[in-house]
Amino acid sequence: MAPSQYSTDSMGTWKAQRTLLIVGEGRHEEAFLKHVKQIYAPRGCGLVVTIKNARGKGAKHVIDWTIRQIANIDYDEVAVLLDTDTDWSPSVAKIARQKKIHVLASDPCFDAVMLRLLGVRPDADAKNMKKALAPYLNHAPAEQESYAEHFGKTCLEAGRGSESTINELLSLLGVTLQA
Repeated sequence: MAPSQYSTDSMGTWKAQRTLLIVGEGRHEEAFLKHVKQIYAPRGCGLVVTIKNARGKGAKHVIDWTIRQIANIDYDEVAVLLDTDTDWSPSVAKIARQKKIHVLASDPCFDAVMLRLLGVRPDADAKNMKKALAPYLNHAPAEQESYAEHFGKTCLEAGRGSESTINELLSLLGVTLQA
């Protein structure tokens, strides 16, 4: 069982908070996740979100790195945001399922998901996608603040229907789907 974190409400009553670990494959994912956390999981909301960075190296590495993290600390839920273009396979997916890790799969990569959210059709080449996304992020994709202008609440919630990765991420954060 996960050790819940506690906080006090305005009356001084202790209440348990749900804990969530989300591991990004690299620096860009980490910055984006911190941006999303800032919007949807402010202090005192009942959810404590921890964002970590697995430092790249493909899907298998991200899953293995996350398993090592949860060996030391229990969380109520654990998720990873990773690309499917490197090292993603049914066997890696099975390991994640066995360890109860939610996989937020960026198909084929994070940049493609971000471009599709903006209504831009991504190129097939990852290098070209990074280049196409850069102007929307002030050419600083590893900075949390770079996501604020184009990837706000309106964009993210509008993208839920077309991007399952974004829908799953927002669901983990407790954001209900608007009718």
